[in-house]
Amino acid sequence: MLRRLMLVLLCCCALLCAGCNIGIGDRHNVKIGVAMPTQTRQRWNQDGANIERMLLDQGYSVNLAYADNKPEVQVGQIDDMIEAGCKVIIIACVDANSLGEVLDKAKDVGTKIISYDRLIMNTDAADYYATFDSLAVGTFQAEYIEEKLGLKWGQGSYNIELFAGAIDDSNAIFLWEGAMDVLRPYIDNGQLVVRSGQTDLKTTATARWREEKAEARMTEILAGYYADARVDAVLCPNDSTSYGVQKALKAVGYNLTDKMMPITTGQDADKKNIPAIMSGEQSMSIFKDTRLLARQTVNMVNAIIAGKEPETNDIGNYNNGVKILPTFLVRPQFVDKTNLEEIIFDSGYYNRSEFFED
Repeated sequence: MLRRLMLVLLCCCALLCAGCNIGIGDRHNVKIGVAMPTQTRQRWNQDGANIERMLLDQGYSVNLAYADNKPEVQVGQIDDMIEAGCKVIIIACVDANSLGEVLDKAKDVGTKIISYDRLIMNTDAADYYATFDSLAVGTFQAEYIEEKLGLKWGQGSYNIELFAGAIDDSNAIFLWEGAMDVLRPYIDNGQLVVRSGQTDLKTTATARWREEKAEARMTEILAGYYADARVDAVLCPNDSTSYGVQKALKAVGYNLTDKMMPITTGQDADKKNIPAIMSGEQSMSIFKDTRLLARQTVNMVNAIIAGKEPETNDIGNYNNGVKILPTFLVRPQFVDKTNLEEIIFDSGYYNRSEFFED
């Protein structure tokens, strides 16, 4: 009798372990959804491709979709993923506040949601968050300006203009806070002068982080406030806004040989911006190795499917208005023309042949 009972218990334990530890060979029937915001930015193409490849390598079936920066399209895509039986959906949202209803549906059927590099707001149906440390990104950008202008040593005054990201993206808020914690004291004491007077997040925001929006706003600022003055620095939250700002500057005569380009920041080390960084037209960018973020996100998926708790390293700072999401933060690093070769090319992130002729 005792022997039979022990056999029953062993069989039950084996079944439980089999359910919790799904091997790679058994994952082909497990569907994972990946909802990316747009294909118009190289950054998101890269993220989507990295995540898809890593999930496929782990044996999953993958449903990858891009939403053309349209919230209603993304809602429909996520709904399709739920209907298709996706066990986990990874979402880089177009609009952080538009997903409540469809994610309620996901929660009802037990689909887990990983918010990817953009915090999904105002819903209790998001489960985890994987992102780069956006506060650190803003800090790094501002500290670069601080160092290059010698602000710590009392140099100034210098003219600066400020750009922020999309107001409906929580990352834009963290970036802004990180940057302004560094720059605000210099604005207050007159070492930095914002001639346009545009110094708040709402006024400086760039809808959808779009290059053309940044270019148009910078063009207006130059025409209105810099007919007889020089811009010394521009805080740009990412590479698309930076590229737009650079186009506006060059259109009125700023360049490296005549009217020197101001210090311009960026983020993502987009392929389009690499030549500008190498030449010095763009001073720096924040390199966020999307391979690392994709890997960590896939690790989260593996843990969820195995019935385990995913690894996180921040459990208190990312409140989406309804709940605090357990978060894994990946640390970014800055690149400029002094270290770009080592960090971007030597790491294999980009191939030199894409930028240099043999």
